[in-house]
Amino acid sequence: MNETQQLVNAITEGIQDKKGKNIVVADLTNIGDTICQYFIICQGNSPSQVQAIAESIGESARLKAHAKPVAVDGLRNAEWVAMDYTDIIVHVFLPQTRDFYDIEHLWADAQLTSLPDID
Repeated sequence: MNETQQLVNAITEGIQDKKGKNIVVADLTNIGDTICQYFIICQGNSPSQVQAIAESIGESARLKAHAKPVAVDGLRNAEWVAMDYTDIIVHVFLPQTRDFYDIEHLWADAQLTSLPDID
């Protein structure tokens, strides 16, 4: 398993640890001129859950893949937190914000993989 795939797994585990829902991994590796290789998109039910998911992602990525984000934005209002891991950009949304921006469909050419919710 390469480092990027290891990081994808660590990030998704971090999301699942805090019961993040509707996880989608968008594989952009076969699309030219993209800003990263993967988008990972998920949602939490409240701003406090969105923050908890983002913190869990950071911890999981650090412990399991020895990676830290180069930038994190959106923690203040926690409607949409973006975490930039260079090759992977993670988006943690509130449901209504995710529906509004609908970023999965901006990358319709990407291979989208949905992960099951863990209750």
